[in-house]
Amino acid sequence: MLKNYLELSEDQGAAHKFYEVTVEETAVTIRFGRIGDHGQSQTNSFGDAAEATKFAEKKIKEKQKKGYALAVQGQRQKRGVTRRAVESKPAAVKQSLPILWRFNTGSAAFGIYVNEQNCWAGNQRGDVFRLNHDGDVGLHYRLPDGVKCIVADNEWIYVGCDDGNVYDLTGKRPRLSYEINDNIEIYWLDINDGLLGVSDATGKATIINYEDEEQWNKQQDGKSAWMIRCDDRGKIFCGDSAGIVCYNGPDGQFEWKVATEGSVLFGWAESDKLYAATVRNLVQAFTKTGEHLRNYRTDAVVYSCATSPNGDFVFAGDNYSAIYCFDAAGNRLWKLATGCGSALSMQYFNERLYIVTTDGLLACIDARQEAITDAQNGITPAVKDVKIAATELSAAITSTDTAVLETTADTSGIRVRCVKEGGKLRVRPISEGFHADWHVQFPRNLRQENTTYVVDELKEAAQGGFYRVFGNILKYTPN
Repeated sequence: MLKNYLELSEDQGAAHKFYEVTVEETAVTIRFGRIGDHGQSQTNSFGDAAEATKFAEKKIKEKQKKGYALAVQGQRQKRGVTRRAVESKPAAVKQSLPILWRFNTGSAAFGIYVNEQNCWAGNQRGDVFRLNHDGDVGLHYRLPDGVKCIVADNEWIYVGCDDGNVYDLTGKRPRLSYEINDNIEIYWLDINDGLLGVSDATGKATIINYEDEEQWNKQQDGKSAWMIRCDDRGKIFCGDSAGIVCYNGPDGQFEWKVATEGSVLFGWAESDKLYAATVRNLVQAFTKTGEHLRNYRTDAVVYSCATSPNGDFVFAGDNYSAIYCFDAAGNRLWKLATGCGSALSMQYFNERLYIVTTDGLLACIDARQEAITDAQNGITPAVKDVKIAATELSAAITSTDTAVLETTADTSGIRVRCVKEGGKLRVRPISEGFHADWHVQFPRNLRQENTTYVVDELKEAAQGGFYRVFGNILKYTPN
């Protein structure tokens, strides 16, 4: 038996993978995955030992061309994964929220995003569900690791996972968009116009550009950075155990910092304001120039917060399974029990408040004043408990699934081509009507030199200078 073990681990990149080729007589077994995990394996059989050896040598050379090198298994360690230690206690308040529908995702859930069409939820098991506003399940993915957060960047929907990968869900198959450096112990993520912000266990903020390359990183005064927000003006706001720091996104220049009352556990941003949920039983509001505006005080530690447009109403979820609502001036309007655990993330949309909880539920709450008044008087609507059959659950998505490409010979689509520039693989448009000298944001694990691809759409980044793929990607193979 002959075994070759290779690894790819980049100090300034995100790759932290292994690739093992074992030849045993006429069989070749290939095992691959993230360093520190068992990974996946596949076995191919051949007519004789010489053919098997030739195949193995070919696969090893292919990987070495991509930067893999022979290594000793076990010397490099698995990426650290930190999940917030959360404890949900029974609500002290007796009145319950007017919940219209709820869906049990099956595990504690941090990820949520709501827009006009859909409600997205992701849990620590790696499940991502898409539901409509009536609570009907339309899509399910099981990603390779637990979901930390779900963020939208214009029309793109991204899911950040504990494995350090960020997946794009705009096509029919999840695509690997960013692979975060394994030295970063990720706490939270945000994306704006292709610029990815990462906050981590040490209190550091790291910015990764559209080519999945680290642009800069900055160390704050505190630790445990559970808040990072990237706004349309290119500002980066990072919240940790000491407070909030603001940087200029493109170059990382420090702009200001402000102390908070207690460690920041969650951050929310509006167009002109920041909201920090803290361990000192409050949500603090600041301007985006660092001026403290006011406090919204709760009765317990705040796990999450959100606002209605312009901050007219401020919502907070504590660790006693209660939700609070305040007016813009800081007056508490109501406090009601969720009945389904503490809210780990939340979002307000069209007079409804959507939460995901420690119990793993996605719940849709009627936040209209008349519904809240009824709930305070003990009158709540009949809750629709959304069910999904086991047969409707998708199979788990693996790291190799994100690299699977269907082929097409259709020349009518938008074509892009992968070329090597300065030793790196870059993608440029070759269809007419596009800037041929602009790069295309394109999954690194799909890039093959001198290969042409057909994509659904190319959209110019808001900052200009590069394109972003929207939708599906096919490999162009002429007849």
